[in-house]
Amino acid sequence: MSILSRREMIRLLIISISLVLPATSGAEQRPPIVEKLAKTYGLDSFGQVEAIRYTFSAKLPGIDVSRSWIWEPKTDQVTYDGKDKSGKPIKLTYLRSKLDAQSGEIEPSFVNDQYWLLLAFHTSWDTGAAVEDAGMQKLPLGQGSAEKVVIKYPSEGGSSPGDTWDLYVGTDGRIQEIVFHRGGTTKPGLVIASWADHKKAGPLLLSLDHQGTADGKPLHVSFSNVAVKLTGSDAWIAAQ
Repeated sequence: MSILSRREMIRLLIISISLVLPATSGAEQRPPIVEKLAKTYGLDSFGQVEAIRYTFSAKLPGIDVSRSWIWEPKTDQVTYDGKDKSGKPIKLTYLRSKLDAQSGEIEPSFVNDQYWLLLAFHTSWDTGAAVEDAGMQKLPLGQGSAEKVVIKYPSEGGSSPGDTWDLYVGTDGRIQEIVFHRGGTTKPGLVIASWADHKKAGPLLLSLDHQGTADGKPLHVSFSNVAVKLTGSDAWIAAQ
């Protein structure tokens, strides 16, 4: 199986690239739980972040993928360290506004991995998505209940239209579990995962471990080497 095929298989979620960047205006009214969620994870301080680095790893039966990133939000520059579609090691730096053939192959993986890491922020950033507070619901994996926040992307446009995310948020404002329903026919169509191992990297709170299932098969997504660099400093602040 080629690296490209494996990449397609572990693209557990993908949204329109136009939705990835933080929105500054035109946002529709969000339920109060969204503001609580975003504040808990440090959205108010995201403007201090000059760069964020992380290594994304995903394991499914027969699949074991790892790739490293540095994202500079202010310039939207990305540095990738992983493999190209032929399986050869590659390190590439590119601007997301100026994709070429090579960076265009890498970009969908960046969108996927960044979304897993910064999911809480996308409830505020992605103004094209409809967000609903569905009230207290039973957790899909664990014991107990949490407040269910439903994020549904438009049925047309983007890389995977009609995707829906169910976020189960605890009273502390942290995501406990998620359920992902894909809008199209690409597999996996249903992902259920925990949102665990929360750590602080500078002002940001991040969840670094996700275990569950993808279409009923065991899934493990995790992050390592996570750190941020803040405005005015060249030092990396590791998640701890």
